[in-house]
Formats: sequence, C-alpha cells, structure tokens
Amino acid sequence: MSQTINSFDFIVRFMFNKSMFKTRLLTSRILSIFCAAALSFTLTLQAQVWQGKPVDFSHGDLRVSDNKHFLQHQDGTPFFYLGDTAWELFHRLNHEEADLYLADRASKGFSVIQAVALAELDGISAPNAYGHLPLIDHDLSRLDIKEGADNDYWDNVDYIINKANELGMYIGFLPSWGWYWRDKDPVMNIQNAEQYGEFLGKRYKDKQLIWILGGDRDVANDRQKEVIRALAAGLKKGDGGRHLFTFHPPGASGSSQWLHNETWLDFNMRQNGHEILYTDRYSKTLDDYNLQPVKPVIDGEPVYEDHPVNFDAGRRGHTVSADLRPPFYWDTFNGALGHTYGHHSIWQMYDPDKKRAPINNPLMSWKEAIHQPGSTYMTYGRILLESRPFLTRIPDPGLIVPDKVQTAVPGTGRYRFVATRDQDGTYAMIYAPAGRRFSVNLETIKAETIKAWWYDPRTGTASLIGTFKKSELPENFITPTPGETLDWILVLDDESKGYPPPGTRINTK
Repeated sequence: MSQTINSFDFIVRFMFNKSMFKTRLLTSRILSIFCAAALSFTLTLQAQVWQGKPVDFSHGDLRVSDNKHFLQHQDGTPFFYLGDTAWELFHRLNHEEADLYLADRASKGFSVIQAVALAELDGISAPNAYGHLPLIDHDLSRLDIKEGADNDYWDNVDYIINKANELGMYIGFLPSWGWYWRDKDPVMNIQNAEQYGEFLGKRYKDKQLIWILGGDRDVANDRQKEVIRALAAGLKKGDGGRHLFTFHPPGASGSSQWLHNETWLDFNMRQNGHEILYTDRYSKTLDDYNLQPVKPVIDGEPVYEDHPVNFDAGRRGHTVSADLRPPFYWDTFNGALGHTYGHHSIWQMYDPDKKRAPINNPLMSWKEAIHQPGSTYMTYGRILLESRPFLTRIPDPGLIVPDKVQTAVPGTGRYRFVATRDQDGTYAMIYAPAGRRFSVNLETIKAETIKAWWYDPRTGTASLIGTFKKSELPENFITPTPGETLDWILVLDDESKGYPPPGTRINTK
C-alpha cells in the first residue's frame, strides 16, 4: 500500500499539543477548517485492489455466529456476505458469458452470487442459452434431465455453480421465483415441493451455496407456508442439512414478517427495495436486528444501480452510482451481516443483441453494466468493515449527538447519519452522507488515546486526521467536503490496539 505524507498531520498534532487552545470549542472550529482541506493535506493511503479469492473455503462450511448476528465458517473465521443479484444467470447466459460475469465479480470480492433455477422471465417456457427447459410440460415432478454432459438445463446450472465455486464464491441458490409457488395456478405445491427440494439438495450437496427460498413474494396464507416448509424439508433431506437457509421477500418487507420463528430459517433477508430513502426503508434493517429470538439479517435486494427510482422513472428518474453507497452503510452499520448489490441490466442479463424484451428500460447491456462504479463501491465497503474486528461489531445510534434540528443530524430521507462500533468500544465508525457538522458521543469509546481517520467510500482511501487524547478530541466534525452531497466515514480507533489504516485487508477472526 503506497503512502503520501505531507504537512497536515504535523499541523494537526501541533495544534492539539499547544496549550494556547484552551477550549474544545475553539479546537473543534480549527479542526473543522483543516478537515475541510483534508483531501489536500492529509496522509492518504491508496485503496487496495482485491487480491485472491473472495472466500477461502478451507475455513469450513458456514454457520451462524455465536452471538447470532453474523455468519462465520466452522473454524470461527467471519464471513462477509457481499452479494450480487444475478437472477437470470442460469437462464440466459451461456458458458462463455457466465465466465465473463463471474470473473468480474470475483475480482471485486463478491462472495455470493444470487441466481434462480426456475427463473422469473418465462423461466419454465423460454429455453436457456442452449435451448433447454428445466421441466417437461411445466410439471415440477418431471424435471427435464438427460444423460450426458451439457444435454439439459441442469447441466448448465452445474457449470455455473462449479465456476463460481472455483473462483471462490458461493451461489445464493433460489430454487424458484415466487410466482411458481405463490401466484395463481402455481407449478409448485405441497406434494411436489419436497420432491423438487430433495432433487436439488442431492445434486448440489457438495457445492458451496446458500439456499434462498421465496423469490420476491410474501407468504399470504397457511397453504403457501406449508409449500415453503415442504421445499425446505426436501432440500435438507437432500443435502443432509449442510447449507444455510434464508428467504427473499417482496419489496419494502422482510422474511421476519412471516417466517422469523421458522426453525429452518437461519437468517432473515430483507428487500428494502428500489428506494433511496432511509426512513421507513433501510431503517427496517435495525428493527430486524433487534428482533427476538436473535437472527442475522441482510438486505438481499436494495436499490439497484441505473434503476428507475421506486419504479417511477417518469417523476424520479434512474438511480446513479452514488445512490448505492448510502444503503450499504445504512444496512451494515445497522447490524446487517453483509450487503447485496444490484444493477438493473445485470439482474435480467439484458443484451440488446439478443431478441429478449427489456424489462423497465435498462440503460445499457449487462456486459457494460459490470463496469459501472457501484460494484466497486461495494468492494471498498467490504474492505473497510473487514479491516476491524467483525463479529463484535454492533449498531450504536447513540454515538451521534442529535442536533437541535434533528432532521439534519442524525437526519432523515437521503441524508441519515448512522454509526457502528466494536462492543468493547475499541473502534467506532460514523457514516456521514453529506457535509454537515456533527458531534460524537464519546462515552462508549473506552480508549485513552484515539486515532481519527476519514475513509472515502468512493475511492477506498483512508486519510489520517490525527492522534488525540480522548479529552482533547474535538466535539464537532465536518467532512473534508463540507456542504457537498459527498459521503464520508469517520473512523475512531483505540490507538493502543494498533489497528491498521481503515480499508487494510487483515485477518478478521
């Protein structure tokens, strides 16, 4: 990691060591002035490119952590779920295209690729890239399986799972999109769901995957719940209970609404959906984090890049890459076990050269979309959170001192501040979505000496503010770009712990 050192760190240290600064108020004002110039003057550490595989499977299978809020491997190594919603991956891509997509995601540290066997877009009536269908006559009890390699739909699924595993990624495997079990005249019922689940469980018992039931639908009645239970039972029977389970719900909701107490559900999944507001959307992640009994939670479908905002392009336009950063920190700082990315062209694997109707006006092909900045912002977020102890991290809204105008700080809508810390107070992180002055409550930070940093979520770079006695740390902070809608993360470390600069890849056990 390269370093550029200049005079700002020296200036800050000089200021805070001089007795002429008699009050915290004066100190904080001066710090604010200099923090505004931090991009020019701080010690800046260049972002790391992801190296190696996203997941080291040698640490063993996944399980829920002892504190029930995260996932970890059998040997105790934390697991960061960085997902991508490639819903049509099995259905629409050939081997060469799948290789291209998966290699890109592996190079950015994505650890889970979410894909659907019975896909949303005519998944049982429109053939895959090789002309194969998954079922005979839309009958779930008659899977179209032929002898020999690459002779049927399921051989292509095999290829893609194997390739993802080879590259160090799990498949978030959805057996079916929701309307095949939920909507009128579904192909899945209580009688055939367990049989189908057992087939999948046996076929993929030895693969690295996570079962994701649901598929963008709620559970409206007891019959539907029994279908889901039967599918889960079949999967467990087939794979011997090796893999974890969750449930992908519809927009603005979570699996906890219908299934929180189901014994087969290992962790909750939300779909906070295609909105860019914290209030009544991403705030719900903290609600699920606080549920009893405790279960981990993740946002399995937040707002997508280049997607019509809340499906209303006519009034609100399409999202831009910057819209994806706040949901990452809103979710993870509120206790989520990881985060999921999505792009409007990628979920549907839109390709204008192929004769498939685009859904909801995608702006580019999926091959262009894999290079959009939003996916790299996810990488920087993962690296930041893994650069500090992971399994002891908790949400702490109390770190942020409310302003007298509380809609400004901690804020609402698009501009909500959120905070997280180690349970022992050895580090804290505050996400500032915009350049507003804010104050930090230091009561839960136990350190005598604190090292303060700014972390840039656009570039993955860390800038040192300085090292201070706790009593001398300023009460007020303002981001290096005051007044701009540019987000930053303030990181406060216990200096005695010797933590590396934020965003440094370390062993996070």
